[in-house]
Amino acid sequence: MYKPFALFVGLRYTRSRRRSLRPSLVTFASIIIISVGVIALITVMSVMNGFEKEVRERILDAIAHITVTDFDGRIEKWEEVMKLAKEHPKVVAAAPFINAETMVIHRGNVEGTLIRGIMPKDEKSVSKISQRIIEGSYDSLVPGKFNIILGVDLARILSADVGDKITLVTPSANITPAGVTPRMKRFTVSGIFKVGHYDYDSKLAVIHLEDAARLLKMKGKASGVQIQIQDQFQAGQVRNELQSTSGLNRYLVKDWSQLHANWFRAVANEKRMIFFLLFLIMFVAAISIIMTLILMVKDKQSDIAILRTLGAAPADITNIFLVLGTFIGTVGTLVGVTLGVILAINVDSAIAGIEKLLGIHFLDPSVYYISELPSDLRWSDVVDISAFSFLLGVVTTIIPAYLASKVQPAQALRYE
Repeated sequence: MYKPFALFVGLRYTRSRRRSLRPSLVTFASIIIISVGVIALITVMSVMNGFEKEVRERILDAIAHITVTDFDGRIEKWEEVMKLAKEHPKVVAAAPFINAETMVIHRGNVEGTLIRGIMPKDEKSVSKISQRIIEGSYDSLVPGKFNIILGVDLARILSADVGDKITLVTPSANITPAGVTPRMKRFTVSGIFKVGHYDYDSKLAVIHLEDAARLLKMKGKASGVQIQIQDQFQAGQVRNELQSTSGLNRYLVKDWSQLHANWFRAVANEKRMIFFLLFLIMFVAAISIIMTLILMVKDKQSDIAILRTLGAAPADITNIFLVLGTFIGTVGTLVGVTLGVILAINVDSAIAGIEKLLGIHFLDPSVYYISELPSDLRWSDVVDISAFSFLLGVVTTIIPAYLASKVQPAQALRYE
């Protein structure tokens, strides 16, 4: 008898004899089902990761990794806060800012806006707004000139172009002999930026820190300090370390993930739901594999009976079909991972080819901020999906293997 017996017979059952194509068809169909499931999981998860990465990078174009503020929204000794922050070995830059919600008026158009006062030179080291100017000049932010740079969608909503005069209305008020009047100031649009994120392109306007201080009566003060670190994914760790630093422990320190916690939590939930839905699809496929293998056991009853009469134990019969399941799981996983990785890496080219062939555009640039399918292949996802796929191939064989081990030689050979 061949050694190892179960391995030899199990691998032999993956091929067909001349009189029957069923075994090879069953094996091939099972491998295809697992492969397609693996390809779908790897590709979809990579695209989801790509969207998350793309939006994260666009958010970090407009904000720093960590923000230090006070509970009342004002820091008097912001130079000291910057100095303490820069003493941390992982902090590479820091810059003060003033934030305020205002209304902007131009040609009868009124829009709620977040005004950010910055020091242009320092801001370059903590955000990429200076690199996202599409009209005008970033260097136009000079104290006392009262220039303003608008987000591209905000400029469109206001029908404002570079050189236009717009009016800012602040929540604070002036008390005059005529009564209480809102505090207003005329600014000149000196630039337009585009970071590719709706919240910033449609709501954010940037002015010089000194102009913001004069407008909001915050002379010598700032709303907070923005901090840039070496690795954005260490923001949580650095935040905790800064929070415990003497001199900073009385301030409110938040990292970029906390500032947009709802969005990142929503993305994480979507990824879980997508994985669960694809898991259900593969679960249905696994049931079909089980039923197909049960039919294969019925087809092989006479062979199983002969093996039993030759001395094969029920455990040997079980192992034969477990070998078959392991083979299906291994080959299906390898094929799926190979094709899935290739597709995930080239998903943008594949979608572009489909769009060209069908003459349509799935993500219309005039509607969506991200008009191409981004992909971020993470090997941790590939490992998890591979393990799940392999186990699926093995587990689906347990029931057919058990039924095969219970075949009685006398009954199976009665009509042979």
